[in-house]
Amino acid sequence: MGTSAPVLPDGLVVVVKRECATCQMVEPLLALIKQGAGPLTVWTQDDPSFASSAGAVHDSDLSVSWHHAIETVPTLIKVSGGKETERTIGWSREDWRRITGIAGLGEDLPAMRPGCGSMSVDPDIVDKLRAKFTGDTVTSRRVEFSAAEDEFEAMFARGWTDGLPVVPPTRERVLRMLTGTTRAPSDVVALCPPDLVELTVEKVAINAVMAGCLPEHLPWVLAALEAVCNDTFNMHGVLATTMPVGPVIVCNGPGTRAIGMNSGINVLGQGNRANSTIGRAVQLTVRNVGGGRPGEVDRATHGNPGKVGFCFAEDELSSPFTPLSEWRGMPPGQDSVTVFAGEGPRGMVDQLARTPEELCKSLAESLIPLQHPKLVIGFDAILIISPDHGRIFRDAGWDRERVLGEITRLTTRPGKDLLRGANGMAEGIPPHLRDADLPKFRPGGLLITYAGGGAGLFSSMVAGWANGSVGSEPVTVAVRP
Repeated sequence: MGTSAPVLPDGLVVVVKRECATCQMVEPLLALIKQGAGPLTVWTQDDPSFASSAGAVHDSDLSVSWHHAIETVPTLIKVSGGKETERTIGWSREDWRRITGIAGLGEDLPAMRPGCGSMSVDPDIVDKLRAKFTGDTVTSRRVEFSAAEDEFEAMFARGWTDGLPVVPPTRERVLRMLTGTTRAPSDVVALCPPDLVELTVEKVAINAVMAGCLPEHLPWVLAALEAVCNDTFNMHGVLATTMPVGPVIVCNGPGTRAIGMNSGINVLGQGNRANSTIGRAVQLTVRNVGGGRPGEVDRATHGNPGKVGFCFAEDELSSPFTPLSEWRGMPPGQDSVTVFAGEGPRGMVDQLARTPEELCKSLAESLIPLQHPKLVIGFDAILIISPDHGRIFRDAGWDRERVLGEITRLTTRPGKDLLRGANGMAEGIPPHLRDADLPKFRPGGLLITYAGGGAGLFSSMVAGWANGSVGSEPVTVAVRP
């Protein structure tokens, strides 16, 4: 599929359309240019009879406009030896005189007037043109549905969904999605667990379409998949465990604001396209390409709603702390994702604390029961501080390290209280740790982020899966175009 670019003839080339006031303004000049400036070829996009006095040719399939990147009409191009040497868009008397070599051209016209959008970039048809004129860059097998099949129900029947409807990944939509990245469709992003299938940019784009992403979301999906598809994060283990965990994706950098991610009100809930679809695209890719399907490799006893997709942005602009990505080693301002094997969020209420010491005490007591009140060090967590709680730390001048240090102190307990059988609970730590003082979290095991609406003296926590070599480690990856 695809066609070769039509060669522009030497001389001057003008592309116009009747439905453009500036094109209509310059149309009387075209015959003068043809007489006084040598060879002139005029292409008209819409009306075949427009500019007929200059011998206009109808660009009926818009192939000339597409292949020669005409974004605005009128466009005047100078061609020499089969190559474009100069171009101007819209009407600029100075530029048109210079390129045509006609000193008095357009004397009675305004000095400048902007043009109109080319039909070849019209949002209603650009996807069809891209599919028509782009070569066979999409190499994935195409599945044909019968005329009697409902495409949405057919995708359910084939097991390609997460239980919710997905967008049909037509060639047009996949090509549009691929415009969101500079990476080649055939570039391999990672080996996707559990089947260790080569995960190409194209395969990710297909699932990003299905998830409802926009092209500008694709680099974030690619980065998140790079972060989860490795031995450090251990996506295979995250799938296979019977615990209710999945990838939690925390996004940092100015790009989060550029793509409209939510870091404020209802940050962990529904309603934001980027938050909802980026996480969903990661999960669909692991399911559809890597083979991570529930009831097969995915063995969660209960699971959690976040396994459809759990992704949010940190509110860096108003945070009292440095961004999570910087704390984890990324340079300031770097777009990045941090992935964490976590459960669904749980609220933490303290509406009366007015000092950081009081608030840390409440947060610590809320964190102690995570997974089990007697199990320590083996499970990480994300603590999501809200603006109302964050204000208490900001006013007192407490940074992330001081908050972590205080919570570590408050969650450290004597081993004898945590032993198996202590306090009538069979669960607990082995007897040889009786005399140790043990923190709830290992060093670096509690990640602090800042997000949420401006009203509400609540924070949230996300409990993690087993950490270290037996489980999963958080991974932070830079987002690349």
